[in-house]
Amino acid sequence: MANSKLLLCDLVSSVNHVPPNYIRDLHDRPNLREVVETLDGSNIPLIDLQGLNGPNRSSLVREIGQACQDYGFFQVKNHGISKEVIDEMLRVATEFFHLPESERLKNYSDDPVKTTRLSTSFNVRTEKVSSWRDFLRLHCFPLEDYLQEWPTNPPSFRESVAEYCRNARELALKLLDAISESLGLERDYINKALGKHAQHMAINYYPPCPQPDLTYGLPAHADPNAITILLQDQVPGLQVLQNGHWVAVKPIPDTFIVNIGDQMQVISNNRYKSVLHRAIVNCDNERISVPTFYCPSPDAVMGPAPLLVDDDHPPLHGNFTYNEYYHKFWNCGLTQKTCLDMFKI
Repeated sequence: MANSKLLLCDLVSSVNHVPPNYIRDLHDRPNLREVVETLDGSNIPLIDLQGLNGPNRSSLVREIGQACQDYGFFQVKNHGISKEVIDEMLRVATEFFHLPESERLKNYSDDPVKTTRLSTSFNVRTEKVSSWRDFLRLHCFPLEDYLQEWPTNPPSFRESVAEYCRNARELALKLLDAISESLGLERDYINKALGKHAQHMAINYYPPCPQPDLTYGLPAHADPNAITILLQDQVPGLQVLQNGHWVAVKPIPDTFIVNIGDQMQVISNNRYKSVLHRAIVNCDNERISVPTFYCPSPDAVMGPAPLLVDDDHPPLHGNFTYNEYYHKFWNCGLTQKTCLDMFKI
């Protein structure tokens, strides 16, 4: 790709076919005809969080635990994040990717260590086949450590995204407490296990694709972190693997999709599973998604919770630092669907 076309969204206006470096092998294409369609999200539980701090807490905690165990994914409504904050996040994300190329490229880097960077695909340094995605990656906790690195265009970017990040963190902490309780652990067990905590986000841009059956927005993968909170616009694209079948999930307005990451699978000693998911693209519409990755701090030591280990349930993974795990994940890329096998006992 020419240097003047570093990003996918600057390429698509001039192509009628998917370039060769985006085309997957025959055995590794989406096969969209075999995808199970769900029109209302019913294949993934929708949990109303309104009573989470009230007398119905124990019932909701069980509901969350059941969803983690049976699906690894669930949706939440009445989550406490206002429609105004959600709409503004999606507005400023779209506006950023509609900026002139020269303005966006001020943030470009292919260095995965950089804490604020615009890039494309997943890891352009190591991939042989690219994914149909551009993304802006931001570290956002502690917020004051990173805010000055963020783009200043659009003018409201820092203020709007920071407000969204604060809200997403509050939701993540509520969910972590509930998940911890659902496992029979102290409410703050997972909170403490994550050390000082970390929070990243990706603002994903999937432009229209002339041949969506040849490529992916992102291929199948499991998330390396503790939990992911996904905000998306109303263009379908997320697919989740359930019982050997890919299920397409139609977005529901003003809800978030939550999924279990690899570290939660480790903490729960495999009671809760980190589930494969992928992003597909379409011919007609651009798509925006904003996953917030809630993570352990790099020096946090991860391992099964001792209360979940006994003679009938031996530990399935050894202890490791999250930094060690994340580097293996990044170096493997999305060619390996999960890195958990590397840490099995």
